[in-house]
Amino acid sequence: MIISDLLEETFLALSSNKVRSGLTTLGIIIGISSVITMVSIGQGSQTSIQTSIQSIGANLIQVQPGSQRSFGGIATQRGSAKSLTTEDAQAIADEISVAQAVAPEVSSRYQVAAKGTNTNTSIVGTTSSYTEVRNVQVAEGSFITDQQQSSMAKVAVLGPTVSTDLFGEGVIPVGQTIRINGSQFTVIGVTVVKGGNSFSSQDDMIFIPLSTAQRYFSGDEYVTNISVQATSEKTVDQLETEITNLLLSRHTISDSASADFSLLNQADIIATASSVTETFTMLLAAVAGISLVVGGIGIMNMMLTSVTERTKEIGLRKAIGAKRQEIEQQFLVESVVLTLAGGIIGIALGLGISFVVSAIGIVNTSVSWSSVLLAFGVSATIGIVFGYYPARRAAGLNPIVALRYE
Repeated sequence: MIISDLLEETFLALSSNKVRSGLTTLGIIIGISSVITMVSIGQGSQTSIQTSIQSIGANLIQVQPGSQRSFGGIATQRGSAKSLTTEDAQAIADEISVAQAVAPEVSSRYQVAAKGTNTNTSIVGTTSSYTEVRNVQVAEGSFITDQQQSSMAKVAVLGPTVSTDLFGEGVIPVGQTIRINGSQFTVIGVTVVKGGNSFSSQDDMIFIPLSTAQRYFSGDEYVTNISVQATSEKTVDQLETEITNLLLSRHTISDSASADFSLLNQADIIATASSVTETFTMLLAAVAGISLVVGGIGIMNMMLTSVTERTKEIGLRKAIGAKRQEIEQQFLVESVVLTLAGGIIGIALGLGISFVVSAIGIVNTSVSWSSVLLAFGVSATIGIVFGYYPARRAAGLNPIVALRYE
């Protein structure tokens, strides 16, 4: 049988019952589109998380008080203890050559009010080095200066989200006053929009001088975090080692297992987050892939039904000289055409859903063309695998029995 005749027979067979053919391909369409959508959401989430972490700063190590080890079954959580001081931060800056910039921080959430509006946000007391360490830029006004730090000035730099919440969209609040936990501050700047999510959003923060935060809010010399930027990506591990040794010496701790501080390496955070999101993406794809198997079973069921309905036709073809291979090819091509049609529609639907999900801002998506090619290949494979048995069954029918079939 020539290819044109084979395709013509396939078209006539499938179009003779359009509703059944359409419902049969529906399983493949849903499966393929689900796989593409779920993978794009997973990969988009992974990219978003990595971007969010990297936006915090490059080559960054964060030193936090306390540790995660347990004492008698009770864990000392990082950040909850008071073991790091501004002197520790100064020592890191002075004594470690691979530390390019150091920014100690005191942070907590407070109620902030301005002109009849209020919001609850994170107040970060820090120094002028923060802009370099955490990759922060100022859109309007200026950031905290060393002079303001030394004089304990009551000045504040607003994140764009806080600025909008307090003063409204499009208003430049530089020169305006706000009240943080009852204390009055003058706004001297607004930072550039960076975006972010619940993991970390520097847009929803207010920055004040570290000395001011320690005097009016925390009431002591301790800091809640020390951010240290390495001179390059290659020196991050060296920086981590030198910080550990320096702080152990300053805190007179001989055993590193008893350290009253802990270090977070940005590269380790990204690697961990990537591993989690990759696992999540694979899980989503596996769940969506189940519908492909269900769709394949639907294809086999339809083809078996078709073989039964066309038993006399098969017998007649064999009686006039059709070969076993030709009968087998006929039903196998029908199965493959069904799945490929479903695969093409499913790919288009999956791409469309991914675009819409990203466009309306539900979650960022990232379409992987490898997943599209994989989905298309899977659809073809399903057509062959699940269509093979019905095709073999049709080809194996006895022509005499088939002609007498009622």
